[in-house]
Amino acid sequence: MAVEEDSEQSYLPKKKKSESEDDKRRKKIVPGSLMKALMRPGGGESNPSDGDQVIYHWTVRTLDGAVVESTRLENGGKGIPIRNVLGKSKMILGLLEGIPTMLKGEVAMFKMKPEMHYAEEDCPVPVPSSFPKEDELHFEIELIDFSKAKVIDEGQGWESPREPYEVKAWISARTGDGKLILSHKEEPYFFTFGKSEVPKGLEMGIGTMTRKEKAIIYVTNKYLTPSPLLPVIEGYEEVHFEVELVHFIQVRDMLGDGRLIKRRLRDGKGEFPMDCPLHDSLLQVHYKGMLLNEEKTVFYDTRVDNQGEPLEFSSGEGMVPEGFEMCVRLMLPGEIALVTCPPDYAYDKFSRPHNVPEGAHVQWEIELLGFEMPKDWTGLNFQSIMDDAEKIRVTGNRLFKEGKFELAKAKYEKVLREFNHVNPQTNEEGKVFLDTRNLLHLNVAVCFLKMGECLKSIEACNKVLDATPVHVKALYRRGMAYMEAGDFEEARSDFQMMIKIDKSSEPDATAALAKLKKREQEVERKARKQFKGLFDKKPGEISEVEDKSGNNITDENPKKSESSSSSSDGDESQDFHEAVADEPRIGWFYNLWPTAGRLFSALGLQRCTIL
Repeated sequence: MAVEEDSEQSYLPKKKKSESEDDKRRKKIVPGSLMKALMRPGGGESNPSDGDQVIYHWTVRTLDGAVVESTRLENGGKGIPIRNVLGKSKMILGLLEGIPTMLKGEVAMFKMKPEMHYAEEDCPVPVPSSFPKEDELHFEIELIDFSKAKVIDEGQGWESPREPYEVKAWISARTGDGKLILSHKEEPYFFTFGKSEVPKGLEMGIGTMTRKEKAIIYVTNKYLTPSPLLPVIEGYEEVHFEVELVHFIQVRDMLGDGRLIKRRLRDGKGEFPMDCPLHDSLLQVHYKGMLLNEEKTVFYDTRVDNQGEPLEFSSGEGMVPEGFEMCVRLMLPGEIALVTCPPDYAYDKFSRPHNVPEGAHVQWEIELLGFEMPKDWTGLNFQSIMDDAEKIRVTGNRLFKEGKFELAKAKYEKVLREFNHVNPQTNEEGKVFLDTRNLLHLNVAVCFLKMGECLKSIEACNKVLDATPVHVKALYRRGMAYMEAGDFEEARSDFQMMIKIDKSSEPDATAALAKLKKREQEVERKARKQFKGLFDKKPGEISEVEDKSGNNITDENPKKSESSSSSSDGDESQDFHEAVADEPRIGWFYNLWPTAGRLFSALGLQRCTIL
């Protein structure tokens, strides 16, 4: 009878599994909306499935090949792959359907209709405002790896820890057969992400978790690396870690060398980085500055030394130390951060408080109270736009006079970017707009020249000359850039053209030509002094000269020496500025003697090169 009952129960219909949200989303897929092309086959026989943690790189492109977004360094990303848990993480529909078809190591291109990515109705993944969500796009996916993961309790927020965050978590571990090898201790385990203080696979899993989340992470022996948490790993094929992520502190290595570190002490409000004051903004902060000595001596506190009033400053204008501003730009309103700063990003290059010694490392405890975004030009009339542009330009001029060329250039370039959306309506407005834009390009050019970026300075001048071929000031600036680059013939041509176009510019052009002649003579004199006696040898002999450091420099090509020597016996005013096709355009002696490149470098004459 019992057997019959069991048999009867075996034929009872099984309870149907409730439909998940992802299953409901998959029903929206229509034929032709998601197409896959295999670019590189993967390995193995298994595909990722629900519950697996997948690690992948992606590059999103328009159909004509322009990169929209990427995780890869070569495409403008940070080089950090994406980590998701299938069936758990919020993913766009195309990847939710496409990634489970891939093998480990596979690279595939998914062509997605808008409804398969961010234009999906009620898409659970937030999209940046600038993302072309209404366009058909190509998603190039490389599935780096996948492994099992299990989430027990949901976490809070969206942010996950990554290098070099500081993490607190309850961690216990069992072998694949259930043997307990690590139990909870009295205090959560504290470790720094990326320092190999926990097994690699465990760290990868924790890197997908959010605050307060509880999960089981399955780590195979391949990713079971030795660590202070689990020193002995021999004999374990797989370890199951039960993890509760208690808390983590966002830590950012701002320079990548460990010198400028930002630690978040209190979370702010909003989404990172969309709600950070990344662009030029008016910021209000309270801060306390401390010396990095044993006493942590406080040298300034806005709540004490500024009558309780916050510091207010505009970003991008050099009003605070560079390290201070770099970190504040990555804060959310209400956030408190502790910044450790080296002297060259603190007060060595900034007005130093009297109680801060030279070369001092400092710490700032900063609270971002709030900020105001720069004025939006949308809806403004032409005159209002030009007035605002003039204010920004004047700020750039101030920064230039203070020797802050990079900041000044950023101000000019900001206006030029905004000018792409300005459309003058009358001929008079068009003339004012063109004159202002030309002036900004020339200001950018002189900034590049001061920074030693001769090629970029020339490019900025060319933008003016493309619009106004007879622009005398642009010819002058470009000529000066050519002269600094060692391209004397091009410089001479620009200065002579100035005189032809505008006789009133003749004094400036004549002075520039005199300076050019002097520069040519200096270069020739240095080169002849360096090569003194080099061309007096008979064909077949090897000549030696000494560089500045006293090292012998030997020409090892007698045939070239012979031909070059005969060239040097000609007219000294012979033009050596003609560039060979597809080769860098460089100074005259580089064309005369191949070894000259090395000697000119020793002389310090390669400050700028035209590529």
